[in-house]
Amino acid sequence: MNLASQNVRFNGPLLQKYNQSVPRYTSYPPATELTPDFEGALFRQAIAMGNYKKTPLSLYCHIPFCEKPCYFCGCNTIITQYKPAAATYLDYLIRHIQQVAPLVSGDRLVQQLHWGGGTPNYLNLEQVTRLWQTLQDNFQFAPDAEISIEINPCEVSREYIFALRQLGFKRISFGIQDFNPQVQAAVNRIQPEEKLFEVMAWIREAGFESVNVDLIYGLPYQTLATFTETVQKTIQLNPDRIAVFSFAYVPWLKPLQKRMPEAAMPPTAEKLEILKMTIANLTYHGYVFIGMDHFAKPNDELAIAQQAGELHRNFQGYTTKPESDLLGFGMTSISMLQDVYVQNHKRLKDFYAAIDQRVLPIEKGVQLTQDDLIRRTVIMELMCQFRLSAPALENKYHLGFDLDFNDYFQAELSALNDLEADGLIHRSGDGFQVTPSGRLLIRNIAAVFDTYLQHKTEKTFSKAI
Repeated sequence: MNLASQNVRFNGPLLQKYNQSVPRYTSYPPATELTPDFEGALFRQAIAMGNYKKTPLSLYCHIPFCEKPCYFCGCNTIITQYKPAAATYLDYLIRHIQQVAPLVSGDRLVQQLHWGGGTPNYLNLEQVTRLWQTLQDNFQFAPDAEISIEINPCEVSREYIFALRQLGFKRISFGIQDFNPQVQAAVNRIQPEEKLFEVMAWIREAGFESVNVDLIYGLPYQTLATFTETVQKTIQLNPDRIAVFSFAYVPWLKPLQKRMPEAAMPPTAEKLEILKMTIANLTYHGYVFIGMDHFAKPNDELAIAQQAGELHRNFQGYTTKPESDLLGFGMTSISMLQDVYVQNHKRLKDFYAAIDQRVLPIEKGVQLTQDDLIRRTVIMELMCQFRLSAPALENKYHLGFDLDFNDYFQAELSALNDLEADGLIHRSGDGFQVTPSGRLLIRNIAAVFDTYLQHKTEKTFSKAI
């Protein structure tokens, strides 16, 4: 199993040295920088600027409901088996869409649509169709738009899967986390192996273009041996993309995680061995290591885009679609425009109240400075392409002003010396390349250019590994 053939190299001592608390950089500045003292008019102005530039759109709909809690979950969810709650929420979600859509020029094409949660298939098919039609009525979709949805495989039927595909969903994602029954019981997510393979068969039969599954390592009762079995079964499942997340134990942020036995979680050394085994097995079986915790088949759009230097990243993770304005609908969802980020109310009653008052349900936001835009360009280039070329940045992103890269980032370039000495990067000309040993620590490398980390505590973000 040759990890180097996939341009990634496992170095245990380095991983332990740099296993620090750093952002995941689905955005820059990170979402932690959004504040309540934000003027909602800035959101409208940002949309107007996107209208002027005819910036493509990415849409996100948040369905927060789950029938039972998964103890590992870090998402914003509402746990209830009272299904009428979804009907009420759907009414408000649609009103939110109808509130924002008139602000957007009709000639702006939607390149990407994603439904997440929570559990989007908490909605029944009639409700799914109603939400789908609302989006179609209010926005213009590109013919090749990437349209995806997350599902809970234990709460879905063959009829439901086929209905999603018939509506127009092209990609589907579901969480496995771990095949081991003991681990599933510990995290309150019971998913029989037979059910997972059955749902995958339905998805393939329905003709979905791509299937993504999620695994999590670092959960209670996981060992190198048991997770090896999980990886092998996942390979047998044959998804197009696999996300392998490091479990972020943050009980001070997510109290539900306290229900898991912390003492049963694998120690750091074994967790690193699990990661090493996972990378080795997935790359050996043909998956391309895209970055951080994502793998894809060589013919997948993600792998092709990265090879061409055209991979992008937003709040939804890695994407092949061009830079776009992301509009988030529903409680707690985030909109990410060119120089403005906003997050909707996290509490359901506050979200409902804002919609009833006919005001934007924005709880907090941030307007990016020129420095933020420059640093975002650098960080996203690193996260997606694993290299940095000062001259290429001006050509690729058209920053619109003269920038002496070496002078502007004098302190940061000096700070890179330690990373270079440890073999995480290799300098050449007016830039540097992330080495195979550095790819697993790309968050740490990107963090060098993050000015917001200076006032953050150790517990703000999850560990790098």
